[in-house]
Amino acid sequence: MVKIKALLLSLFVSWVTASGMDLSGVSNVAIPSDSVRNEGIVNKVVRYFRESNERKIGKKIDFSIIGGPHYSSDTKLGLGLVAAGLYRTNLADSLITPSNLSIYADISSVGFALIGVKGYHIFPSDLYRINYTVYFYSFPSKFWGIGYAEGLEDSNETKYKRLQAKIETDFMFKLAPSLYAGPAAEFIFVNGKHVQDHSYLWRGEDMRVKTYGLGFTISYDTRDNISNAYKGVFLSLEQRFYPRFLFNDYAFSKTELTANTYHRVWKGGIIAAQLHGEVTYGNTPWSMLAQIGGSESMRGYYEGRYRDKSEIDMTVELRQHVWHRNGVVAWVGAGTVFPKFSDIRFNHILPNFGIGYRWEFKNRVNVRLDYGFGRGQSGFVFNINEAF
Repeated sequence: MVKIKALLLSLFVSWVTASGMDLSGVSNVAIPSDSVRNEGIVNKVVRYFRESNERKIGKKIDFSIIGGPHYSSDTKLGLGLVAAGLYRTNLADSLITPSNLSIYADISSVGFALIGVKGYHIFPSDLYRINYTVYFYSFPSKFWGIGYAEGLEDSNETKYKRLQAKIETDFMFKLAPSLYAGPAAEFIFVNGKHVQDHSYLWRGEDMRVKTYGLGFTISYDTRDNISNAYKGVFLSLEQRFYPRFLFNDYAFSKTELTANTYHRVWKGGIIAAQLHGEVTYGNTPWSMLAQIGGSESMRGYYEGRYRDKSEIDMTVELRQHVWHRNGVVAWVGAGTVFPKFSDIRFNHILPNFGIGYRWEFKNRVNVRLDYGFGRGQSGFVFNINEAF
């Protein structure tokens, strides 16, 4: 019971702190004698969230934890926990972008369960970089089929349970100022279970797919901060190969291109833009098809409703600091999926726009709540760090 009270108190104080209210006088409030013990807890929690976004000079790692209830259109009501850490491999180099580590877990009322870790490690003098993602989730998901036409058809909506695990990393060497390249590897396991209707939408493919990939990444990065850039450019080419000799049942390849730019437009205002494309070729399994939607691109669309061998999307977002640690965003975008470039059709382009709220949890690390709109769809997204 004490733990439950402490959790509720933590959530309340984090909300009040996010709103910018001053709780410095909370210790002057009369407290019943049987609650004296909680006075220290209140002050400690208030100080924790009030100072969580301050830079800790000389500290090896600046680590904070935040958790609480949330809601999204895909996962419904849930309880999430995020532990985020910032650190530098050379404390004397204050100009280098800090490394980032995030550990996250989530459960929801529809049976969604997730646990994972992601981040990037920047070596001294930024001579090398390692990016990594590891996660596992179980999710009562939906599938509409393959291709724009099947995704557009509401009656194709099919419920199934999706189990997925992913391990991905790349190690990049600094070739020139702001230019990096290096090898990459990934493993993805997907198991689709308990299909309720329309099993023909999978076109007879295996529901259980293991994918082993090798490749390389090349990037040009002038961003002033990786997790929340105010200025700079980010260009990335990711090439992955999934040959049969790596024990893949489906042999195919994937090329992914990303181009981001960030500009200050006025006090507290940032324009961020992203052009992203993914092309697969060969015998691509259903689990590895390019798709739109989710928490990073085309927010508001159900992730994977529209999927095909290739996709392209573009987003322009205005990020505006408002007051204290609070900010808002608004974005517009568009995207589509297609089997090959000659099949792109203007009337297949899907619109996207939305608004969002930002709270600076740590220095240059935001907790975000977005609400996106699309063609016949809309949805909430709750996450940490910017979408791009």
